[in-house]
Order: sequence, then structure tokens, then C-alpha cells
Amino acid sequence: MNRVGLGQVELDPVTMDETIHRITTLMGDARSNSIHVVTLNAQFVQIARNNAEFASLIRGADLCVADGVSLVWACQFLGQPIPGRVNGTDLMVRLCEVAAKDGYSVYFLGGRPGAGEGAVRKLLEDNANLRVVGIDCPPMGFMDNPKLSAEVCARIQQAAPDFLFVGLGAPKQEYWIRDNSGLSAKVMVGVGGSFELVAGVTKRAPLIMQKMGLEWFWRLVMEPRRLWKRYLVGNTVFVLVVLQQWVSQMFASRTTEAATAEAERRTK
Repeated sequence: MNRVGLGQVELDPVTMDETIHRITTLMGDARSNSIHVVTLNAQFVQIARNNAEFASLIRGADLCVADGVSLVWACQFLGQPIPGRVNGTDLMVRLCEVAAKDGYSVYFLGGRPGAGEGAVRKLLEDNANLRVVGIDCPPMGFMDNPKLSAEVCARIQQAAPDFLFVGLGAPKQEYWIRDNSGLSAKVMVGVGGSFELVAGVTKRAPLIMQKMGLEWFWRLVMEPRRLWKRYLVGNTVFVLVVLQQWVSQMFASRTTEAATAEAERRTK
């Protein structure tokens, strides 16, 4: 299945069910590194615009799905539609359901203090057989502390989870997954603030706002000081990226049409 280009990154055009199937299928392959699943949103596209290393990291992921509705709309506008949104929080919940059903183990890394525990309590209410082998909330900046970082990695290595959900925020979580892909975790998924959403620490937008693509606005209203730059500035950059790609596509199309017309004229 060919990927869809958006700015400097690429998306897998898959539904939620197809995503689950792809992940569980990949888990059956013999490999030395963890499966890296990226839940892409507009912020990722904006960061990748001026960060070649991050763009390359995202393109190198095993699976990259559209977390935000804005990406679905952008792909449609660019004439390369994708089936729909694969929200990162919903994906984490679905994978936990699969884990409980099929006997896989799960590990939660990151989030605010208490968010991981709260998310696990909620998930266990709906999935009594869920096998949780770790809930780890290291202090901020642990990645820059060799001792703390080594301790975190040692705990994950010992637990050897099937699914490792990494809630460190973008772009840190994607760099951490890349740098630690040799750990004994079959699948690593960057899930941003999903622990807080599942635990109820952060209230999720009403379903109608999610469907309208206004979840970002809801989050901005809830946490304006922390998120104003990400959404107001970042979303503007995202729109510019999409428009630049549209102009490039139109120019390429017109050039091809002109060349074809000229070739036909000469053959007459």
C-alpha cells in the first residue's frame, strides 16, 4: 500500500481496523527492533517542515497514521484522500482491548504524575484481563540524565512488554522511540497526552467537536497558556505547508499538460 505524502512526511492510508491488523501482523515477523507506530498530527507536519532529522524519522516509522482530522481534510484537498482518522488515544484503547483478548502485555511510559495509573484503572474496568507489566512516570528531563535514562530502559527491558505506550509528547517521544528501538518491546506507540485523556485528568472534547475537527480548539480553551503557540502558530504553519504543496502540484500538472500538448502538436 503506497503512502501519501504530506509536506515532508508520509502517511499510511489505513482505517483503524487496518491499523490494528497491520500492527498484529508485524508482530509476527522476526526482527531485532521494535515496531514504531507514529500517530501523526498537524504539529508533526509543522515540525518536520524545518527539521530534516525529524522528517526522516517519521518517514522511517513502520506505520504512520493520521491522528488529526485536519490531516484527513488536507489529503482530500490535495487529491490524495485517505480512509479517515486513526486517533492516537482511540488506538491505544483498541490495542489494550486486543491485548486483553489475546494475552499481550502492556507498559505505560510518561504522562503527568498519576495519569498512567489513572488510565490503567479505567482500562482495567473495561478489560479485566489486561496484563499491565509497567507504569513509569520518570521526572521531566530524564532523557538528558544518563543514570535516570538507563534505569527507565532497564525497567522496560526486564518487563519485556508487547505494547509500549510512550506519552512523552512530540517530538521527544518519537526521538526516544527511535533511540531505544532495541529494547525488548515488540511495539512502541507514541501517544502524546493519551494517558491524561483516558484517566480523565484532561477532559476530551465532545464527540461532535471531534468529528468537526475542532478538538484542537477545545484543548486550546482548556489550556490556553500551554497550548496557544502550538495551535495558533502551528496550525497556521500547517495550512501554509498544505497550500505550498497544492501550488507545487498544480504547477507540475500544468507543466505536464503543456509538455503533452506540445508533443501532440509536433506529431501532427
